Amino acid sequence: MTVIDIHAHVVAGPEVGAYANSLVAGRGFHGKGHLNISEESIRRRCDAHIASLQEVGTDIQLISPRPYTMMHSFEPASIVQWYAEEVNDLIARQVEMYSNSYRGVCGLPQSPSVEPVRWLDELERCIREHNFVGCLLNPDPTEGQGGMPSLGDPMWYPVYERLCELDVPALIHGAGCTTTRESFHNHFITEESIAVTSLLRSDVFEHFPDLKLIVAHGGGSVPYQIGRWRALNRSFKDGTVDYDEQLRQLYFDTALYNEESLELELKICGTDRCMFGTERPGAGSAFDKDGRSYDDVKPLIDGISWLTEAERHAIYEGTATELFKLK
Repeated sequence: MTVIDIHAHVVAGPEVGAYANSLVAGRGFHGKGHLNISEESIRRRCDAHIASLQEVGTDIQLISPRPYTMMHSFEPASIVQWYAEEVNDLIARQVEMYSNSYRGVCGLPQSPSVEPVRWLDELERCIREHNFVGCLLNPDPTEGQGGMPSLGDPMWYPVYERLCELDVPALIHGAGCTTTRESFHNHFITEESIAVTSLLRSDVFEHFPDLKLIVAHGGGSVPYQIGRWRALNRSFKDGTVDYDEQLRQLYFDTALYNEESLELELKICGTDRCMFGTERPGAGSAFDKDGRSYDDVKPLIDGISWLTEAERHAIYEGTATELFKLK
């Protein structure tokens, strides 16, 4: 069985940060410039990255930009566009160099000061020119400043339409946070929770029945607050729509770092709607008191005794292969 990790981010050196800093410092005055990283630098970091995957038994990893670095709320919008393009091109280089281990997932230049349709040329470029297999979708490009319609709003329809035309999935993943109330880690979970509840109270899937949306980090508060959402749903659409059936319109990753939460997610969301994802290396790359890396998620899933072999295959390989068209 091939183990496919659908949720991971590009590993890059200080060159990426330096490029972002130059864009922000000049506010785009000096033009786009280029993210210059040597092949030797790429190999040094990717070799270490892939060694960490081999250590935990991951065969293929889908890599995307690191969301908190995407600076969607920064102005002018041109620097958001340029940064997304350069990091996506870096991912394409890594995928080409390590084609047995990586597949590309692009970031979008989601500046809130431009119409969403203007984000989509980069999506099309990455799918058609780089053969990427999906994209990230940040539900709050204002990065905590407020005013952004939630994902059930028609403002997002041009994005959904293009995703359906290209037949690629989007991983709903929060990004940066500019407020002092929460870190970007907290903001991820907040925004992913809002995304689920907004989408399921909307008509999005009636308009776009072929839309493929995956919610990162196990779905935010869903399924852990499932009782509350079931109760609230009784007052929505005359209580005629079953919340658990609606939930099956979405997919989820397994970027959770304890067995109890993983088991609940698989029971509530369904083993055929959950795909292996770890974000390794990332926030979970720390060791617990027993010396286990938190983002070594596979042993936790393997330890769930009630899973059948067919269900394990769906989680580790089958669903991702079909959804991302990996073969």
